Amino acid sequence: MGKRIFSTVLLWLVIFATMYFFGARGGIVLAVLVGTLTLRELYQMVRLMGHEPFDRLGMLFGAAIMLAPVAQIHLVTPETILAVSAVVFAIRIVGERNPENRVESLVWTLAGLVYVPFMLQFLVRILLLAGPHANTGLVLVLWLIAVSKFCDVGALLSGMAFGKHKMAPVISPKKTWEGAVGGVLTSAALGAAIAWFCRDYLPATFTPLLAAAVAAPIAVLGIVSDLVESVIKRRANTKDSGATIPGIGGVFDLSDSLILTAPAGYLVFSLL
Repeated sequence: MGKRIFSTVLLWLVIFATMYFFGARGGIVLAVLVGTLTLRELYQMVRLMGHEPFDRLGMLFGAAIMLAPVAQIHLVTPETILAVSAVVFAIRIVGERNPENRVESLVWTLAGLVYVPFMLQFLVRILLLAGPHANTGLVLVLWLIAVSKFCDVGALLSGMAFGKHKMAPVISPKKTWEGAVGGVLTSAALGAAIAWFCRDYLPATFTPLLAAAVAAPIAVLGIVSDLVESVIKRRANTKDSGATIPGIGGVFDLSDSLILTAPAGYLVFSLL
């Protein structure tokens, strides 16, 4: 637990320092780095399953997908890059993989690109959103990260105190329904608090009450996203996605809840 707390505090300090000194550009660099490393760990788990994804080129395409919103060029979009990658990998499987795993190599390579960088590129889109302040997009991303990740903290503490009913015993035995409720309530309270204290940076329509109402389903998506990663880890027969972060595991273990919450957050913020 001590290592987990230390790593969590250190990671938040890195996030705040990067965004404070480098603004949205620093946030974009962090997002691309996290997305690329998450994809790398996903491909590593796929290899533990016995398949052979095109991991190196896949990571390059993944970084390009996440950077595409920054380019703001008509033909350079995440969708077109994903389509190009499908063509490239379809050609490669003809001559570079054994007949027994060609289908799996193509499917897992493309599934990784869709599930990780394509979903996380919405963090970059949020950073680029205009608002009442130059740093509106930056604050919105911090709000989304805090709401998504502190759900885990609330769920852990609530589960330890009140947890009795298992939520997904086969997938993640330690998660309980009581912990999930505590996590969602924690996210709602934190979302409202950030909206109040950072109101000068956020759209006027994003009131604390609305922020709490939005944070609740965002937190639920974060829980689902975490369970999906648990499914993948169980299929790969591994406890953690990696050992990059002491007390937490791999980068995927850190970013898992953001994969489903990033596009949902972008949709909500765009409507504001």
